[in-house]
Amino acid sequence: MTYSNIIKTSGSVSSTENLPIYYDLYEPSGHSHRQLPLIIFLHGFKGFKDWGAFPDACAELSTKGYAVLAMNFSLNGVGESMTEFDQLDLFARETLSQDLDDVGTVIQALKSGKIETDSAEIDTDAIGLIGHSRGGHTAVSAAAEYDEVACLVTWSAVADYNAHWSDQMIADWKEKGVTDIKNGRTGQIMPVKDVVYKDAQENADRLMAVKRVRELSIPALFVHSKGDQGVSYGDAEKLYRNCGSSEKEIKLLPDSGHTFGTAHPFEDEEFPEAFQQVFDKTSAWFEDHLQ
Repeated sequence: MTYSNIIKTSGSVSSTENLPIYYDLYEPSGHSHRQLPLIIFLHGFKGFKDWGAFPDACAELSTKGYAVLAMNFSLNGVGESMTEFDQLDLFARETLSQDLDDVGTVIQALKSGKIETDSAEIDTDAIGLIGHSRGGHTAVSAAAEYDEVACLVTWSAVADYNAHWSDQMIADWKEKGVTDIKNGRTGQIMPVKDVVYKDAQENADRLMAVKRVRELSIPALFVHSKGDQGVSYGDAEKLYRNCGSSEKEIKLLPDSGHTFGTAHPFEDEEFPEAFQQVFDKTSAWFEDHLQ
């Protein structure tokens, strides 16, 4: 897909650990001089901002009249290559706390002008969030944590990470301090240290989406596939049921999987049907609640 009417700028800002948070900012060219609504996209576990159809979705969303920023979490394990897990030492200690802090860092960088925009004035006081999988879990917590967030969409989100760890992972952490997971796409064996588990346990009230979702009063949309084998659609139902907002909706697709029919790399000229449905529903949600 090509987007000649979109201006894309890339860069990084420093995390609280002084590590780079890489980002891509998509802005529509030839827009009016009104403030552009801002949407931030959060990737999931073993993910990155350039995964699959995500960049095209961000660019396509920008054509609807938004500034869209896609970010890599500072500890996601992907370095300057943007697509390779070449920093497994960082991946091994990617805590939910650091992910949440990274979102706050990006918001403040936008508000202070550390992240430069093309020429548009961007509205950083009413931000939309999209999060996929673990990123959806963090998006819920960020929506409760940061007053600037005014609208939320989750894709295939985990509801409660402390209920998501497997018995084997917990046993490994208690016995060895580390557990290994396999990346099904790359075949890499990726270590996850016990600091990740301890952080989630000790800071559950701040970090667990199923807890923080109760605090929300903003419009919230939860999108999931009934065919998701990675994260059950019951997680979306739990988030929806517990969400404190009076403006909330759940959208369940049939059998489209965890990434709604998309894969990495994505080189098609059109989105798969399921992903197109997700995109259209997301776009309509922001049009109704963020514009």
